[in-house]
Amino acid sequence: MSQKNQTLGEFIIENQASFKYSSGELSRLINSVRLAAKVVNHEVNKAGLVDIIGAAGETNIQGEDQQKLDVYANEKFIQTLTNRNIVCGIASEEEDDYVSINSQDENNQNKYVVLIDPLDGSSNIDVNVSVGTIFSVYRRITPVGTPVTIDDFLQKGSQQVAAGYVVYGTSTMLVYTTGDGVNGFTLNPAIGTFYLSHPNMQFPLDGRIYSVNEGNYIHFPQGIKNYIKYCQMEEGDRPYTSRYIGSLVSDFHRNMIKGGIYMYPKSSKNSNGKLRLLYECNPMAFLAEQANGKASDGFNRIMDIEPTELHQRVPFICGSKNMVEKAEEFMRNAEN
Repeated sequence: MSQKNQTLGEFIIENQASFKYSSGELSRLINSVRLAAKVVNHEVNKAGLVDIIGAAGETNIQGEDQQKLDVYANEKFIQTLTNRNIVCGIASEEEDDYVSINSQDENNQNKYVVLIDPLDGSSNIDVNVSVGTIFSVYRRITPVGTPVTIDDFLQKGSQQVAAGYVVYGTSTMLVYTTGDGVNGFTLNPAIGTFYLSHPNMQFPLDGRIYSVNEGNYIHFPQGIKNYIKYCQMEEGDRPYTSRYIGSLVSDFHRNMIKGGIYMYPKSSKNSNGKLRLLYECNPMAFLAEQANGKASDGFNRIMDIEPTELHQRVPFICGSKNMVEKAEEFMRNAEN
């Protein structure tokens, strides 16, 4: 079968052998994400027509206003993953605590937990800018058949068995990895099927785009300030182009295709940065490394960080390998 016409379902079946654990379960899990993504995509695309934009009148655990579509996406993903009886636990950026599934059922043989950011960049919905879903999958570490515990979710990113994102943009794409490269699938809305459109995605080693909220420049660490100045210098292939959408999925996706670096450092306003280790940084780091890129907190590999809480925040620098290493060099030099 030609790659051009290969569907996501066919791709999963054909590549089951590359997944080192039970391939049938993972296939069902990715299929559940695919189904929920299509449902959420439908709502995102009609957001301007119905009363689903704007704030829901509640704040999430992070103290941020929840957009109505955030709440909807959260419910749909949890509902779809729960109904299909595939996972034993779910943690969502929108929930205070993790959700244990079938915890009363002694026969619950499910082995996977999912961590999810149901609608990343949702503050952009009202102005018709791309938003996305980010997901991360781990094998549980507590005994199968028992209720999940917090330990099942507080695993290093290096323990992930799958991760990916859905970007709801001019076209809707599902991009994921199971540790054997990164592949992207584009939704054909006419028939509701995802087709392999971006096989074996790779970050270029170098890029010419830097993505950072320069409005926070005054609050950044000196190392990041110095790196931004370096990006702006007229020298060699610089100055680089500044591109910042403010939706992690969209910024990451563009940089992976075109080459670039994304930065959300710590600042005097957010001493640990703003992005969540478990819902955003780890899955994006897994994808980056599988696509020949790099992800760091400025000094350390993101996927080596030992999580201590569900909603932990960390500084995040991610993208083309040479660019991330140059930013790390500036961070180290500023410390000395």
